[in-house]
Amino acid sequence: MFNQDTSALILIDYQTRLLPSIQDGENAVACAVFLAQVAKHLDILVFGTEQNPVGLGHNDERVKVHCDQTFLKLSFDASADGLAKCIQAKSPQINQLILGGCETHVCLMQSALGLQEKGFEVGVVAEACGSRKDGDKELALERLKQHGIQILSPEIIAFEWLRSSDHPQFKKILQLIKNRS
Repeated sequence: MFNQDTSALILIDYQTRLLPSIQDGENAVACAVFLAQVAKHLDILVFGTEQNPVGLGHNDERVKVHCDQTFLKLSFDASADGLAKCIQAKSPQINQLILGGCETHVCLMQSALGLQEKGFEVGVVAEACGSRKDGDKELALERLKQHGIQILSPEIIAFEWLRSSDHPQFKKILQLIKNRS
């Protein structure tokens, strides 16, 4: 299971010029914000990435405001541009990564596979992902599963991070969950 003490949240390329073409992009952003809020309550680091922001714009402000650090990249695989080293420099105990992002079949998938190759346990929150075509998203999620990457829901990861209803942040996280319904 994913543990709050060894996890980080990676929010990939929720960029202003890309989002209008993403199927159900608003829901993906809302889910990313939810995950970031949960992470913040649990003192989990949140990293954002931006793919070529000159061309695609910066991340949507609703996402960017929750990121402890935003990592600029040109490679589709964020680990190829040094994201793994950045995470380890910030917090060496992190070995589990939860990802959401756009596009699922490009930067999200390549980053998930690249980070897994670098030794991280990786989970992807499907609802926090988007592509221009739903078929591309579904194919990417299936490929990730075939590579042993766990496909999760937002509540699955929230409750895994909490572990118990006696967690000091349980009531705050439960309220965030109720507000999503």
